[in-house]
Amino acid sequence: MNVEISPRLREAATELGAGVPYALKVLAGRLAEEPELGRPMGPPGVLTVMVDGDLFEECPTLAVDYLRGPDRIEIRHATATHGAGPAARARPRDQPEDPAAEALTVREVKDAWQRVTHWLRRHAPASHAALRPGADPTTLTALEHHLGTPIPPALRALWSLTAGDDGVGGRGCLPGNRALMTLDAVAESYRHRMDTTRAHRPEYDRFTAWRATWIPVVSLSPADSTSGLYLDTETGFLGGWSRYDEPPADELDTLVTYLEEAADMLQAPALATRDRPGLRDGALVWGGEEDDWHPLTD
Repeated sequence: MNVEISPRLREAATELGAGVPYALKVLAGRLAEEPELGRPMGPPGVLTVMVDGDLFEECPTLAVDYLRGPDRIEIRHATATHGAGPAARARPRDQPEDPAAEALTVREVKDAWQRVTHWLRRHAPASHAALRPGADPTTLTALEHHLGTPIPPALRALWSLTAGDDGVGGRGCLPGNRALMTLDAVAESYRHRMDTTRAHRPEYDRFTAWRATWIPVVSLSPADSTSGLYLDTETGFLGGWSRYDEPPADELDTLVTYLEEAADMLQAPALATRDRPGLRDGALVWGGEEDDWHPLTD
């Protein structure tokens, strides 16, 4: 059995711990001998296996997802855990367990997003006008029932401020010209991705990695949901999806850190690490090179 580790996971592995690349290499050797080692935990063909961190130096306990084919296995995703089972996913700093910490997280989300919208109102009024009003609690509860999975307080707080971005000129206001998805788009995207993981779909039209606890949040653009970011409600981390069945990529951001970084890059463009923010006809454009695009300066 040929076992491969996805390039994205190879790049991100050391972020989980210095010993993680070696642990994954050992796991790959074991899976070559025992391809049925894992347990089905999500879409058809995707299995999850636990790696005991105590067996490796500088390696946390890991929940590792792999795609099993007839003669090939691809190790696609690894998550550090605090427990002994796949459900015990790591809980990041801003996915709290107690009411006081939860209130702090909600405030951090609101503060970060308000920094973004205040900047847009002052410098990019067209982009600010494209943001939809916030959703009321009844609407969010209805969406939660539709999804069948709880909406985390951080995401609920964001949607209560802005329930989506209609964009300007096909561009959203988030880094990479991505857009905060409208609630209708969230519901449709979630339904479609859950449906296309099912075995009755043709192989060419089937996502091989999607979990019921992943909520789509950010799309490639206001009108393009072929790729984007989801929020993993078990871990609190953002991850990437692609319609073209590329391996899911951890952003290694939470919603708080993602929004805080976007606000930081707008307020201090020299800090921009992903895209250069600029202006075009009263709208925010990230990384533009058009003649009438003006990069921001401190």
